Amino acid sequence: MALKVNESDQGAWTVLHITGELDIVTSPEVRQRVHDAVAEGQHALVLDLSQVFFCDSSGVGVLIASRRLLHSCRGSLRLILPARGSEEGSHVNRVLAALGVRRLFEVFPDVPSAVDVDAQPLSA
Repeated sequence: MALKVNESDQGAWTVLHITGELDIVTSPEVRQRVHDAVAEGQHALVLDLSQVFFCDSSGVGVLIASRRLLHSCRGSLRLILPARGSEEGSHVNRVLAALGVRRLFEVFPDVPSAVDVDAQPLSA
């Protein structure tokens, strides 16, 4: 399945809705979209990974690089990942947890909670 990335603005946040596989072939597109958003001055970014059903190490690398980029410009990065169950996006959650990097990210269950200024991230 091809990767699709749709962008929307939710208040102060820019949300990138990512659908498909996040792997060595598709991760450069996600990396570029994050860089483009930051270059345009968008420093509050949400990556909606709830419809990503596969993620390899290059996808994880893009997530970590995105976190580093936003941190360097005093921005914020939040991820949307279903926590458990048969939802497709939970694959990314399991991969991040297995690699021990899940704790690096502020994770939320859905867009409304991710763009809520007062919301607390899900625990790892």
